[in-house]
Amino acid sequence: MVKMRRSVLCQIGIDFFEYLKESDRESITDRIELRDIYNTEFRSRNAGTKDPNFGSVLYALKMSNKVTRRKDNIRFNPTVTAIFLDQWHSENRCRPEPVQRGAASPGAVQATPADQAETGVRARRKLASLLMTRLRTDRDHFISDKNGICIYSDHQFENGKLCLRVEGTRECLVSLKVKNTGAIPVYFTYYTPLHWLRDFILKDERNVTKKNPLCLQPGDVYEVQVKICCRFVGFYPATLAFEFKSDLQPSTAAFHILRYIEAHCITALGLELAPEAPYKPRSLPPWTPEANYTIVDGQPPEGLSVRKLVSVVRLQSYKIPAYMSQLIQALQHSTYHDKRALLGGSLCWEKYTEKFQLLLYLEEQQMEVDIKRYNIPNSDKEDVVMSRDPNNKKLLILEVPGVSENRPSVLRGDSLLVHPVGEKGVKYRGYVHSVQLDSVKLGFASKLLDFFLDGMKFNVEFTVNRLVVCIQHRAAELAAKSRLRAVLFPAPPSESSQHAELPRLSLFDRKLERNPEQYRAVQHIVAGSSKPAPYLVFGPPGTGKTVTVVEAIKQIEKTQAGCRILACAPSNSAADLLCKKILDHVDERKVYRMYASSRDPNCVPEELKACSNLVGECYLYPAVETLMEYRVMVTTLLTAGRLVTGGVPAGHFTHVFVDEAGHAVETECLVPLAGLLDAESGQVVLAGDPKQLGPILRSPFALQHGMGVSLLERLMTDFSLYQKVDGAVDNRFVTKLLQNYRSHPAILKIPNELFYDNELQYCADEMLRSSYCGWEHLKKRGFPVIFHGVTGIDAREKSSPSFFNVAEVEVLMDYVRKLLETDGKKGLATISPRDIGIIAPYRKQVQKIRKALTKVEKDFKFKDTKYLKVGSVEEFQGQERRVILVSTVRSSPDYLEMDKKFHLGFVKNEKRFNVAVTRAKALLIVVGNPRVLNTDATWARFIQYCRDEGGYDGPEQVEEEKDVVERLAALFTDIDIRVETAESAVQQHLDPEWRSDL
Repeated sequence: MVKMRRSVLCQIGIDFFEYLKESDRESITDRIELRDIYNTEFRSRNAGTKDPNFGSVLYALKMSNKVTRRKDNIRFNPTVTAIFLDQWHSENRCRPEPVQRGAASPGAVQATPADQAETGVRARRKLASLLMTRLRTDRDHFISDKNGICIYSDHQFENGKLCLRVEGTRECLVSLKVKNTGAIPVYFTYYTPLHWLRDFILKDERNVTKKNPLCLQPGDVYEVQVKICCRFVGFYPATLAFEFKSDLQPSTAAFHILRYIEAHCITALGLELAPEAPYKPRSLPPWTPEANYTIVDGQPPEGLSVRKLVSVVRLQSYKIPAYMSQLIQALQHSTYHDKRALLGGSLCWEKYTEKFQLLLYLEEQQMEVDIKRYNIPNSDKEDVVMSRDPNNKKLLILEVPGVSENRPSVLRGDSLLVHPVGEKGVKYRGYVHSVQLDSVKLGFASKLLDFFLDGMKFNVEFTVNRLVVCIQHRAAELAAKSRLRAVLFPAPPSESSQHAELPRLSLFDRKLERNPEQYRAVQHIVAGSSKPAPYLVFGPPGTGKTVTVVEAIKQIEKTQAGCRILACAPSNSAADLLCKKILDHVDERKVYRMYASSRDPNCVPEELKACSNLVGECYLYPAVETLMEYRVMVTTLLTAGRLVTGGVPAGHFTHVFVDEAGHAVETECLVPLAGLLDAESGQVVLAGDPKQLGPILRSPFALQHGMGVSLLERLMTDFSLYQKVDGAVDNRFVTKLLQNYRSHPAILKIPNELFYDNELQYCADEMLRSSYCGWEHLKKRGFPVIFHGVTGIDAREKSSPSFFNVAEVEVLMDYVRKLLETDGKKGLATISPRDIGIIAPYRKQVQKIRKALTKVEKDFKFKDTKYLKVGSVEEFQGQERRVILVSTVRSSPDYLEMDKKFHLGFVKNEKRFNVAVTRAKALLIVVGNPRVLNTDATWARFIQYCRDEGGYDGPEQVEEEKDVVERLAALFTDIDIRVETAESAVQQHLDPEWRSDL
């Protein structure tokens, strides 16, 4: 049986109500009587139709707030368009003909009352759609005063709209005046909200209805009161319609006037977080060729590294080719360019290197544009003042807000350019000696230092670290030279291929013995059953993929005397975690953690220093012979390129492991393979989850042509040996981990259903995962998931295009306060700010939340809220907290399709949704606008789940508009994604970290 969507069920219910009206039975409220009419008349009105049962329709109407039910008493709420029907009929002279069943010719059989009712339903349905279209396209016609009738208020209407601000959650009373300014009487016949709103109560003294109209004599003023019950912070919009007639004859056409009321309920905290200044988009000046100038080189930091590792394999410059500008124009305008076909075609081995290098050029060109966001002067600063370092007079200190968050990425050894304001023809290159919280220390040439004075004003230019891109270019080239086809495009096994004998293992981590998937994955990796194809460990959230990888590394190191293992991850933090876990059972002398010289020595974990290349404050790079003695080498993906440069021969590493492989660009994953791996004898293991976030890319063209798909995801999507056959995968090539050790079952249910075929098993510690099932502020005890509906406003301020939503911040802070106030009380576990995480998709929302936390800490005397992590989904990837709060921000549908196109925000991006809701162990609270989120199927399923289980809070949703998606079709007309002049949408709205993990 096909399950109908709620919107379909609601439409059938509204049709049934119209059917009752046509037969003068709309006053019936008894559920049993309504059910009998539905079953005996309405359901059978058309032969062959299969309408759902009455119970399903009634439930959908009730959940959508279209009916009010008290036991067996049912009352329909007002519909959206009823008051316009008479006007439309009169204007269009449309009179529907009755349906005539079984007639041989027109007029042969008279229509029954039921037939006429059915015709009325169809006509109303059609007319309603046309009227809603007119309301959207001819708004002035409806809001203007007409025929001598004026509607006003003591508050000021602007273009038919009345905006109110209500401080605190309380009631607000508004008086609307209806005045007849004409010379003849007019009848006031009806008024109603176009959407049924439970928070708006309309009253008038005479109780005006169609059956009880009021005659307004010339000069008469009549008052209608609107009471708004602001029970929640947020935005309360309502459209009110008023109907009038010149006389009460049935043939006289009615006319209508609309008024819009917007009540904004806000707290004192919300007022503090309001936009600091109106949003003004930053205009980028047209590109002009820069005049000739001289660069005076500065002083690089000394002693960053000691290099005994001689360069053997050259790293070329890979400058962006001149034809890239023409290619970008061709991509913008869909015109011919000989490289367009290469980008548009599917990835193949013969064009593998060429296509990826082209994608890398596109990405780098966008990076160069995006980095200019941080240049000074900009919309926030005209210039910058540097100061001398009090501890070293040869260094100058430059303030760079956001540098500690890698916005932009500024590492030790990087450089930037400055020039004194007004000076032309010369720029001074400064090298980064150290990175502080919001500043960097720079080394310049003596030529600048000699005339430098405190208070001098400078302009600043940031530059892209091209080393990151060049390493990937070389890897794409070496992939072909190293003959990695069997690894990158693995062929299915032949029917005659033998199954490798799986070893019996004595595990280091005995817990894996109780997890058949983890144990089996380790067996196959140790046996090398997938070679030459990579072995994939598909690890959904909290299933222990890193534990599995580490166990396999330990087993290989213990059982295979000639092994050499290279273990990598995209980030330093993930690589450090790998190394720590390996050291639990592998002799420290066999393990080497190699860092890039740009890594801040203060960020190296104390327990790894002894087995790393950090010596004091300097990084040592031993000779290749020394490096080859280690059994296990741990690096980031990009730092593995140093091993290629140093001449470590292909085939030296018998095993290459990549953890968090789904989060890396494919060319990053190539770095530890191309030039280091023997494709026939080596074993590649990729661990990750293609259902979670992929790599962060800036170029819309690189995204469009596949660079956002990781190697892990491409293999699982395109190659049969990794796919299910008869409901099961071939464990010789891939293992899907199934036991989730993180989350309460209620938190995991929807991701499990939507992304993991309902195969995940709930194995988290019972005491920990249930630690908030008794929290007094849950909507339903025992169900630790809350969706809190908020009708906020997604705003922007000053020149920042990043969105924020003050109402959502207010709600989040209320939950944070409640969490910290219940610390250890009423049988609940103790909780500290470290146990709480807040996820928001936009950088500006993150900033507003952090500002609000400071006020909450001060007002309620909480401690250490600085340790409550607030960040984007990317920053929470791979992390977990006991309690996770999520702010979705979006409250207007206007930008939803842009979000979808550029993979922004949560809406229309199922991977971000998946990561966000699977970080929580014991309590998940999501704050957002249900009306906007319901336009996406993934979010709609989650919200419905919360409603069904009793976890929904906040204002009820207003009447649905079925055509919200169609109205978005005209988007993108004003979006300029030209690489030469515009920042990427990712940079503008998310302002993500710049990847800097060398």
